[in-house]
Amino acid sequence: MNRNFIYVMIGLVLGIVLGTCSYYAFPDHATAADIAKYMSLISAIFLKLIKMIIGPLVLSTLIVGIGHMGDASTVGRVGAKTMAWFVSASIVSLMLGLLMVNLLQPGVGITIADQGANTANLTTQAFSIENFIDHLVPTSLFKSLAEGEILQIVVFAIFAGIALMALGERGKALIAIADDVSHMMLTITGYVMKLAPIAVCASVASVITKSGPGILINFAQFLGGFYLTLAILWVMLVGVGYLVFGQRMFDLVKRMREPFLLAFSTASSEASYPKILDQLKRFGVPNKIASFVLPLGYSFNLDGTMAYTTFATLFIAQAYGIDMPIGKQLLMAATLMITSKGVAGVPRASLVVILATLKQFGIPEAGLFLILGIDQFLDMGRSATNVIGNSLAAAAVAKFEGELGQSHDERGNEALPEAARA
Repeated sequence: MNRNFIYVMIGLVLGIVLGTCSYYAFPDHATAADIAKYMSLISAIFLKLIKMIIGPLVLSTLIVGIGHMGDASTVGRVGAKTMAWFVSASIVSLMLGLLMVNLLQPGVGITIADQGANTANLTTQAFSIENFIDHLVPTSLFKSLAEGEILQIVVFAIFAGIALMALGERGKALIAIADDVSHMMLTITGYVMKLAPIAVCASVASVITKSGPGILINFAQFLGGFYLTLAILWVMLVGVGYLVFGQRMFDLVKRMREPFLLAFSTASSEASYPKILDQLKRFGVPNKIASFVLPLGYSFNLDGTMAYTTFATLFIAQAYGIDMPIGKQLLMAATLMITSKGVAGVPRASLVVILATLKQFGIPEAGLFLILGIDQFLDMGRSATNVIGNSLAAAAVAKFEGELGQSHDERGNEALPEAARA
């Protein structure tokens, strides 16, 4: 079992014990709130470190993903099919998350001690189209990076990636630099995530100290509701795959068992990338398609993450008793559709996307701590789901291009594509 996962579990248990003891040792709510505030300082540091990472991470990964598309001749057609699949899958995942969180209502009934202070100024932060446009169009890249404006960083990265792709050979040097930056940011992310067990302990202890151990029941409801959502999404993905590949879909599922378990145990779909690529080749997907679709999938096709962002954001809104009409929910889903693109498949990176959305929609940012303590469990499921979604996308694009070959497990000649066999 992953060592960091064990440490997070230890931190979670210690946080529950420490928070429960503090809650009963200090029955005065004012005193308990002061103690919880000091506990939350550690998790606040962790949150600031995550904010430090996200800007350069989104910028570099998106530039590299778009810049590696190659020339526009063959890539244009394959890219259009790939992006059409990604967008469709993302919309389905987002809507499924919204539907399930509205049906299950996992956040209803949570009592937050300082709810009044956090919601007092929500009317002044209400989301609007004007506010959305203001957060969408950047005036300065450095200003956007400094202020953590995710949407603006995404817009600039799209322009930069397309420009570097158009430059051809002259742009490869800058793409290589962006690739190095992305690897550096992934390494820094690994360092920051080593603090996760301590942050988990502090955040759980802080929440229980303020609200009591009864809040753990809501955590269980949230966890169970989200995995039910993922189970439905898995069935839907396999069903779509059966419509595309027929009986061969079961062969693809069988081949993805090992990458699936690897992503689940490490809580990172990126850890299983080499194995997915190898199994796709054995399934009959040409290397030129697999190596093109998969890297883009890690920025544009995170099915599990998409369902999680809507589910978690609405859960926090429910916990704070904030009314979210269906129109506002759809606007939030559209925002998450954009801001989630470019987030690499690293552990807990989606927390930053949720944090940015909370701020834009007037939901207290402190609500992120409600899910931080169990995010490791959630990340395991959504990372494994991303493996299913990305492998299915690569195989489907190869099928639509008529280049999906026969399955093969032994070394030898590549299988003929379906067009040649026909």
